[in-house]
Amino acid sequence: MHDFQYKNDELYCEDIPVSAIADSVGTPFYLYSHNTLLNHFKVFDSAFSSVEHLVCFSVKANSNIAVLKTFINQGGGVDIVSGGELFRALMAGANPEKIVYSGVGKRVDEIEFALQTDILMFNIESTQELKVIDSVAGKLGNRARISFRINPDIDPKTHPYISTGLKKNKFGINIKKSLEEYRHARGFKHIDIVGVDCHIGSQITGVEPFVDALKRIKELVVELQKEGININYLDLGGGLGITYDQETPPHPNIYAQAIIKEVSDLNCVLILEPGRVIVGNAGILVTKALYTKKSEEKNFVIVDAGMNDLSRPALYGSFQGIQPVKLIKRKEFVADLVGPICESGDFLAKDRKMPQFERGDLVAVMSTGAYGFTMSSNYNSRPRIPEVMAAGDEFYIIREREEYDDLIRGENIPEFLKRDCSNS
Repeated sequence: MHDFQYKNDELYCEDIPVSAIADSVGTPFYLYSHNTLLNHFKVFDSAFSSVEHLVCFSVKANSNIAVLKTFINQGGGVDIVSGGELFRALMAGANPEKIVYSGVGKRVDEIEFALQTDILMFNIESTQELKVIDSVAGKLGNRARISFRINPDIDPKTHPYISTGLKKNKFGINIKKSLEEYRHARGFKHIDIVGVDCHIGSQITGVEPFVDALKRIKELVVELQKEGININYLDLGGGLGITYDQETPPHPNIYAQAIIKEVSDLNCVLILEPGRVIVGNAGILVTKALYTKKSEEKNFVIVDAGMNDLSRPALYGSFQGIQPVKLIKRKEFVADLVGPICESGDFLAKDRKMPQFERGDLVAVMSTGAYGFTMSSNYNSRPRIPEVMAAGDEFYIIREREEYDDLIRGENIPEFLKRDCSNS
């Protein structure tokens, strides 16, 4: 459930008309419901209440510090994949003891930052990474708590670009070599083995792939414990999907029941890393129709948000619901909802039945709370758009709209180019 509902033919976010927010901040913008964020986190967290666990929100899904603070206030941790995400998490007040660092390409400076912060653990993705972390920890006079990310070679039945648990993917250690890697890690002077990690993909809409992966990981944990390698944490990653169109993902309670059934006898703290399932349907992108256009073959509605603002449709061919902010008593037609970017791949919806939008109409692109703003860019030198959070009958700008000066911050024209100009 979410808090975007029509009242008197007008779309509201909680108790505020979306059009009123648009009048105040302009378009386009991202809009999040605080109540939805809070409820989704609580439902997910409570689903695992019968076992010792830690919910570490996946920062890559939505990294706004106000969003992170919402979950941190509920006792949640964070899953990060970069030094920048660690910085954001700390600025939002995250407890370092609840921070897990994933990702295949950790730089030395990022590793130093995480060690100095004393995070809970690193999820190791390669033998070379383990060696580097051991070396950096030694130079700092520190010890690094680690788990290996295990690739169980499970097909999560999702889009290939967001599938991460197959042996052909770049992520993790092949499960067949994992026991050998753990034995090897015991010999490092500045490494403490504390866990096992697994993440098989994103937008997964069935329980079976999770259970299949967990059964393989469970065998590894049992074997490690037999060898005296103490496993305190079992990190199952995230990946539970949401409804964008006709998908029917399991409720967190069903997902939790299946997981708990498999891990109840392992005596490990369970770490979960949800992202999309918490924030996806808690946000929308609000945009405005600039022009309509009819070609020989197609109808187009051209809006002021583009693929630089929301890249998922262009990148994955993903479905995003399209709704009018004010219900329009016009006939529907089939059209492409497109943006102003100079790319044929700049679309938010293709061949979609929608109201016959006219210039000035507000359009809500639904389910954009995850991988929306975090994947946005300044392509075509477009300033990135604001993020807004609604809470009850008030709203707050939690990220300001960029201005043109922001586009060239840090850029400089070398003196020799200035001289060339003066000689021309």
